[in-house]
Amino acid sequence: MDKDILILGLESSCDETAAAVIKNGRTVLSNVISSQIDIHKEYGGVVPEIASRKHIERINTVIEEALKEAGVGLKDLDAIGVTYGPGLVGALLVGVAEAKAICFAADIPLVGVHHIEGHVSANYIENPDLEPPFLCLIVSGGHTHLVVVKDYGEFEILGRTRDDAAGEAFDKVARAIGLGYPGGPKIDKLSKEGNSDAIVFPKTKIEDAPYDFSFSGLKSAVLNYINKAKMMNEEFNAADLAASFQKNVVDTLTEKAIHAAKELHMDKVAIAGGVASNSTLRNSMEEACRKEGIHFYHPSPIFCTDNGAMIGVAAYYEFIKGTRHGWDLNAVPNLQLGERQ
Repeated sequence: MDKDILILGLESSCDETAAAVIKNGRTVLSNVISSQIDIHKEYGGVVPEIASRKHIERINTVIEEALKEAGVGLKDLDAIGVTYGPGLVGALLVGVAEAKAICFAADIPLVGVHHIEGHVSANYIENPDLEPPFLCLIVSGGHTHLVVVKDYGEFEILGRTRDDAAGEAFDKVARAIGLGYPGGPKIDKLSKEGNSDAIVFPKTKIEDAPYDFSFSGLKSAVLNYINKAKMMNEEFNAADLAASFQKNVVDTLTEKAIHAAKELHMDKVAIAGGVASNSTLRNSMEEACRKEGIHFYHPSPIFCTDNGAMIGVAAYYEFIKGTRHGWDLNAVPNLQLGERQ
């Protein structure tokens, strides 16, 4: 490659306003994230209108910081990549409008990026040897997918959640226990103090779709356990409850991923998404892959949660394939993996 390709990646799909500069698809020159977690804690979850307003307030500053940290200007960029779906429509619109405005003013190409493709692409940042094809388990607050990454930006979906995503179940159970928002990290932390075998919760099996997921039954079982204890005026051990719930989710995710890898003879497995930063899941997947002789890949926690770097990486591979978007690019809140605008 004669010239380095520099991409500015923008992410605003939920409650993180993020920008990053990526060189040649693998090197992070800057990665700036402005989180709104402290704001939304008060409400027990993300309030879409507040999230959108905060993105508007912060996005210019975040972009300026990312460019400054990378030591580049707009004239040095080859393209801007921006998340256009899925996510909260108002939040997405802020990023898309910002990206279009800068691209128009600076006369540089615009590349729309699928948010989930970004999460998968986070694995490329710290794993220079990782190239498609490989199997990827995508686990976040809104998504649980098991996919074959056939090529950069090309996916075959093996399974997906039928109801609650794993991260959504974490948040709801954390709220029921009284841990607050965000639930995933809080349950992960509390679980370390509990006995994961203390309570046996049911696992959902979907006969006609062995790679699909369902966590609503587990969530209901946990809530019923808590309600029964309260009705009987009995105390329950929150740490044991958290650990037992988390073990159920982690075992389900790990078992399906390893089963798929063996069935399809895949020797590379990666995880992605916010829940991929869960320490129990990472340890479970690493141990299972080691036993089966499978290479295991995962991003650092900072690249698991929403960030601009993962969007910049995904945009790079779209850019070199020739993907370009026009001024009619719009936010698509329910964009499915594999769909294009």
